[in-house]
Amino acid sequence: MPSVIYYTLGSIALISLLTYLLQERFIFRPEKLHPNFQFKYDVPFKEINFDTDPGVRINGLHFFREKPKGLILYFHGNTRSIKGWAKYARDFYRYDYDVVLVDYRGFGKSTGKRNEQEMLEDMQYVYESLAKEYGEQHLIVYGRSLGSGFAAKVASDNKPRYLILDAPYYNFRQVVERFLPFIPLNYVLRYHLRIDKWIKRVNCHVYILHGTKDWLIPIRHSEDLQRLMPRRITLIRIHGGGHNNLPKFPEYHNFIRDILKE
Repeated sequence: MPSVIYYTLGSIALISLLTYLLQERFIFRPEKLHPNFQFKYDVPFKEINFDTDPGVRINGLHFFREKPKGLILYFHGNTRSIKGWAKYARDFYRYDYDVVLVDYRGFGKSTGKRNEQEMLEDMQYVYESLAKEYGEQHLIVYGRSLGSGFAAKVASDNKPRYLILDAPYYNFRQVVERFLPFIPLNYVLRYHLRIDKWIKRVNCHVYILHGTKDWLIPIRHSEDLQRLMPRRITLIRIHGGGHNNLPKFPEYHNFIRDILKE
């Protein structure tokens, strides 16, 4: 029996060590782009850069309208780069909103070593830069999956018009616990992204869109978030929606339209 216990403890220790050392590879799945890569789209856009720290450049795309009603700041999920995510900009600029998408450190053309605090500071820098041009009352912050954490933090520290969260998590630890329930995450996990803490400081109205069949981040995460601030959070259930296919549902687009036309 003692040998079984030692084996079990040893296995947990090994998995914990590997999780600590390799978590970046599991959390972030970036597509890297050559600095000379040329973006091409059939609508007006420009490439933009934010120099947030010495040696750190956050790359983005700005899709613009002739007379925009405001701007959507879009924080994407944990895969690819803005080259792929840019296709979702049409869900917003069709309603005459400008859209800005940015890549996190190590994604696309963005540079810099990743850690949670500095990535949050990058996104705050981006928000402040755009607020100077548009005014906070015309800014809507949108966070998709992993990006919902960055969106919630930015909204908690500022005063955007709305915060929209697409398939968010209650906090990042709860996502990891589903797959590694025996790991001492207090000592291992380097990314916590506490939406549950930050959302309590958000002053604008919050819209949450979540698929009822999301297997990666179950809808209970959004239901728990709504319970924290039921009067300020509207939860929109996309029935039958999974984690990566909400834009395929007409209900998703109807709700986006209604939110942006308010």
